[in-house]
Amino acid sequence: MFKFVKGYTLLSFVFVMMLVFTGCGAAQKTNSDTNTSTATPTESTPASSEQPVETVELTISAAASMTDALMEIQKTYESKNQNIKLNFNFGASGALQQQIEQGAPADLFLSAAVKNMTALVEKQLIDANQQANLLNNELVVVVPVDGKTPIENIADLTKPEVKNVAIGIPESVPAGNYAKEALTNAKLWDGLQAKSVQAKDVRQVLQYVETGNADAGFVYKTDALTSDKVKVAFAVDPNTYDTIQYPIGIIKATKNNKEAENFYTYLQSQEALDVFTKYGFKVPD
Repeated sequence: MFKFVKGYTLLSFVFVMMLVFTGCGAAQKTNSDTNTSTATPTESTPASSEQPVETVELTISAAASMTDALMEIQKTYESKNQNIKLNFNFGASGALQQQIEQGAPADLFLSAAVKNMTALVEKQLIDANQQANLLNNELVVVVPVDGKTPIENIADLTKPEVKNVAIGIPESVPAGNYAKEALTNAKLWDGLQAKSVQAKDVRQVLQYVETGNADAGFVYKTDALTSDKVKVAFAVDPNTYDTIQYPIGIIKATKNNKEAENFYTYLQSQEALDVFTKYGFKVPD
């Protein structure tokens, strides 16, 4: 009897231990399956590799006479290059040259006179290999569209009926310097000083004539075409002043050299030149 009970007890113990080990194995399998199913989504979810495109802003210092053409070019260029924002600083070429010399931020310079570009090249602020003549223009004299005084040539500016003649400041405004050349060659510069009204840039000359604050003004042909408040009285003899050239150059200090080069190249493309010619500029031969 004792032996039977002892054997039975031993068998019961073995059976219980088998149940314990079986349960542990099942629990480990369940935990393993749970961990695997939890880890799978994490491992299979790829990290996003797409980065937002950074906008690059280019600052272009440009002669005021290029305003309308460049505004149109800006729309086209930005629509095709959505990571580029063009910021224009329009003004007299001489004033823009001084700003660049003094460290004003700029990526490109578009001048209405070669001398302003040459000055920056000589001061090593623009690389001679990264500048080129882009356009030509011509000088005209405009009068109010309802002006009563007949003005047909440069000598007519001396008429007593002509009270004020607007001219850009010759030292800083290329159009004013060209006008001074023409008047000097016609021996009229000194005589017109008393009625001369000087302006900070060629667009201000145009404004003086538009508002009647001047009876006549020296502007580029391209400026005259932008206004319906003035008319061209006559074209100034091109033999009396230097050829009007518009050079373009990349500023050495630009932090966006690649983007500046791309826009520099685009401005010399046929697409851009067609816009310039639409506004009255001439493409050099």
